[in-house]
Amino acid sequence: MSLINITDIKRDFVLGNEIINVLKGINLNINKGEYVALMGPSGSGKSTLMNLLGCLDTPTSGQYILNGNDVSQMTDDSLAEIRNKEIGFVFQTFNLLPRTTALDNVALPMIYAGYSKSERTARAIEVLKQVGLGDRMDHEPNQLSGGQRQRVAVARALVNKPSIILADEPTGNLDSKTSIEIMNLFNEIHANGNTVILVTHEEDIAAYAHRIIRLRDGLVESDNMNKEITLHK
Repeated sequence: MSLINITDIKRDFVLGNEIINVLKGINLNINKGEYVALMGPSGSGKSTLMNLLGCLDTPTSGQYILNGNDVSQMTDDSLAEIRNKEIGFVFQTFNLLPRTTALDNVALPMIYAGYSKSERTARAIEVLKQVGLGDRMDHEPNQLSGGQRQRVAVARALVNKPSIILADEPTGNLDSKTSIEIMNLFNEIHANGNTVILVTHEEDIAAYAHRIIRLRDGLVESDNMNKEITLHK
């Protein structure tokens, strides 16, 4: 079932008197339950596309249907609501509140979604256990390792049961051993039925995904299944 349907998406930015065409007509279809890596060199448009996919920005032209909703024309308020409900974000820099426990960091998106305190606590405990941090719930970020912080960030992304987990360079601040642990966690999340979209410039991280989309100069250069994984299935 099609979860993301993008038709001829363009995104221009005005710089002084100049118009910069960052995305030049992207067409993309991502089905529910896929595991996709989005790759491309600096300036290819992958960050701009990620911001559009994550409803952090709207296109200059073209259409973006997310889970049946046309989000390309939405107001900021409607986009914020869709973001909180449909998309779980994982960032390179973790983006955790510093003097707040792991449990409260994870429960935060549920406050905006209007859940009661007891519902928030129960669900936050559930996802922290899922990411292997059942014994670290009362710890603040500065009491956790980089890998544990990223696990808290992953749990927070999962808490509202979103349609998509969108991860932007999720291992960028981690050593290679911890990166492998976090990528194994994404494999588990995908195996549980989540759609995962990974933005990375590292080939070894993209290799975990089942489908690799490469951008260059604002266009899709290639879109292929990852033969290494599909062969071993």
